[in-house]
Order: sequence, then C-alpha cells, then structure tokens
Amino acid sequence: MTAVSGRGPWPGTAGVLDAQLTVLGDLAELPTGVDAVPFLVQLAGRGPGADPVGRTAATMSGPPVELGVHGWKIADHAGADLRRARALLHEDLESLAVAGLGYTGPLAVSVLGPWTLAAELYLARGDRVLSDRGAVRDLVAALADAVAEHVAEVRRRVGGADVVVQLDEPLLAQVGAGVLPTFSGYSRLRAVAGPDLVEGLQTVLDAARAADARSVVHVGSSRGAVEPVVGAGADAVGLDLGTWDEATWETIARAVERGARLWAGLPPARVSQCAGPALGELADLVSVGWRRVGLPAGRLDEVTVVGASSRGRRGPGGGVAGTPDAHRALLANLGRVAAVLAERAHA
Repeated sequence: MTAVSGRGPWPGTAGVLDAQLTVLGDLAELPTGVDAVPFLVQLAGRGPGADPVGRTAATMSGPPVELGVHGWKIADHAGADLRRARALLHEDLESLAVAGLGYTGPLAVSVLGPWTLAAELYLARGDRVLSDRGAVRDLVAALADAVAEHVAEVRRRVGGADVVVQLDEPLLAQVGAGVLPTFSGYSRLRAVAGPDLVEGLQTVLDAARAADARSVVHVGSSRGAVEPVVGAGADAVGLDLGTWDEATWETIARAVERGARLWAGLPPARVSQCAGPALGELADLVSVGWRRVGLPAGRLDEVTVVGASSRGRRGPGGGVAGTPDAHRALLANLGRVAAVLAERAHA
C-alpha cells in the first residue's frame, strides 16, 4: 500500500513527548488503505546538539566532536557540547519508549548520510573531513557502527518496531560534483568519484541491513544523486518532486526498475479559500510523471509520500519553520494524497 512518513524534524523547543505522541497518534488515523510509517521526532529548535550534525554525532561512539567557528568539528576529547547532544538524543529515545509503548510496525529514524556528514563536519585543525581521505574512511566506519547500534537501541525502546533508517544526503550531488568550498572559501574541494560515493554509502547501508533494518536515502531534489544511492543498494530513494521534468522521471524509472522504491518529497499543498488544499495537484506530481515514463500504475502502491526537505526553510534558532498544527495538517494532507495514489494504482 501507499504510505506516509516524515523526515523527523518537528517545530518547537520543548515537549518532545507530546510531539512524539502526536506523530504516532495522527499517523494511526490515516485513511483506509494507507500505511503509516511513524518517525522519531527531532526538535532541532532546541539548539546545538539537536541539529542534524550534532544529533548524528550523538549516535556515534567516536570520534568526539565539539562546536567550532564553522560548526561542528572533531575534538581531542568529548566535552560539554557532545554531552548535551547525547542528553538530547537520550531524552528523545525515552519519549519514544513512552509514546511507542505496545506499538508494532514500521518506525523511521533519521541520521545524516556519510557524505553529507563528511562535508558538514570539520577536522580538529583543518578543513572539512571530506578533504582527508583517511578521515573520511574512519568516519564512514564509525557511522556504520553507530547506525547498527542506533537501530538496536530503538528496538530496545520499542520492541515491535520494524526500523527504517533514513539517511539524509542533501549534499551528495555537490560532493560528487566537487563544488563545495574549502574552509577559506577561495577554492573547492576535490570531487569524489562515483565508485567511492557508492562504497561509502554501501558501508552504512550494509550495516543497517545487517541490523535487520530497511533503508531510504533522501537526496533532496538532486536527480544526479539517485544513481549512487541505487548502486549502493538502498531499499528506497527519497527525492523531492516539483513540476514535470523528463530527465528526473527517467532517473526515477531506472531506479524503480532496479528494485528501489520511491519516497516522494512533496511541497505543502496550495490552498484556495474556496476549495481548500489542492491535494489533487500533489497526487499529480507523483502519478502523472509515473505514467508518462511508462511505470506500471499498480506499482504506485509502493510509493511513500513525505514532506519535501525543510533544508533552507528554518525557523528561529535553527528550528523547523512552521507550527506543530501546520505540521499535523501536512501529515493529514499527505494521508489524503496517499489515498488518491492508492486509488489511481488500482483504477
């Protein structure tokens, strides 16, 4: 069946348990014929340590990190910054255990993927980790171990969880294209070759699979990042959809034909004062392109819809833009869109 999920970020700075209960409750009330994939919420507005880099570092046993001039960097030893990040993650997992008591079914958890993490994290005394092949290799291995442990930890908290690991890789295409600036900003970091991109992703995805978890890699709107994701063996690829683009849909078709499922990132619905949210337009973003490239209509049943990436649309303090009510409305709208796609799959 078509499904609905979320990427993890949620607005607000407090009330983690309330947010987690809301997500589990709202996704339990989706239309008939639509599956729910609840997710571990992330209240990034709480500040450093709740942000994507700090949160991912909190799942890892090493290397230690701390806040620097340009953000998170590798540290000589664990300090207050990392302790705060781990405390916030612990609070979130405790809330999940309470909210998810007795829950059985899919449950999504998000961490940064290896290449975006290597691009966002800095060396202790130097440039981005991405600039050092040895440091990248160590970071990939550490992240793979962390993903396996994170999956196990979530299962300890929610025994009936069928864990889905979401790797967020919004910078994957830029890493492959060699367009990321160095620390000084006067030059660009070397491009990472396609086979190396695949190998780094595969190491982490294999760890998720060995932990008996499914995987999806979100790449934003960059169709050029889909190929290495599929080559690395991800179960699904998350791609933000917009207006019809033939090249993007041909890329999606090749991915689906190779066995990867689509997690379609959809923007907020356009709202009319007379007709309400234009949910049919959102369903068209998926189904029209799907049929134009010749994919079987029946396989629309395999699509999961999520909100498009909020990267670049941050609220105060680095949190997620919008309100909890707006995000609840988004989940409800996505449920209706998924129901429309389910109908079109069997029309």
